[in-house]
Amino acid sequence: MILRDQAQFPLARTLRGKSGAPIADVFTFLSGLYFRGKIAYATAFARPTRRTPAVLVITPTRGLIDARTRIHLDDLREFAAVDIHENDPRYRLPMERDARRVASKLSAKSEVILLGSIATGKYVEVLLAIFGDQLRFPMEFVGRGDMSRGGLMLRCAADGRELSYVRVAGAIVNGKRPPKLGSRIYAA
Repeated sequence: MILRDQAQFPLARTLRGKSGAPIADVFTFLSGLYFRGKIAYATAFARPTRRTPAVLVITPTRGLIDARTRIHLDDLREFAAVDIHENDPRYRLPMERDARRVASKLSAKSEVILLGSIATGKYVEVLLAIFGDQLRFPMEFVGRGDMSRGGLMLRCAADGRELSYVRVAGAIVNGKRPPKLGSRIYAA
C-alpha cells in the first residue's frame, strides 16, 4: 500500500517527498503494533552514550541505523528486495559492521537490549557473536508472540515501567505462554 504511487495518505506522501520519512515511522506503519511498541519502549528507556544513537533499527541492507534516519521510497524498495536471514551477506555484513562499531564505543558495563525475537537466529547469531554477555533481552518476552510483545512494550512505555533484562547467551527463549494482556485504552 505504501509503495503505490497513487497512495495519498500523509506518510506515503512524506516518504515520496524530498526529505523522506523517519524509518521508525515507516517501519511502524509496516508492522503495526509490534514495531510501534518497540519504538515507544526504546524511546522511553534507552540510555544513549554521547557517541552512539539511543535507538537503532535493524535493516535488511544497511545494518543498524538511527531510528530517526529519514528514508525514501527507493530505500524501502531496496529493503524489500532482501530477506532477513543470517546467511545472506547483504543482510549480515552491514549488521556485523555496525554492531562492531557500536561495540567499540561501549563501556564494559554497557548493556545492549534487543527488542526483536530471540527465538530465531536472524538477529541473535549475528549480534551475540559481537556483543556477547552485553546482549540482553526482556525476560517478559519469553512465551509471547510479536503482537503480545508489542502490546507489553506499549504499556510499559506508557506506565514508565521498565522490563527486566537477562543475557541472551544461554537464555531460555521458548517458554510457557503468559496470560493474555487485558484490554486497555490509551489517552491521546
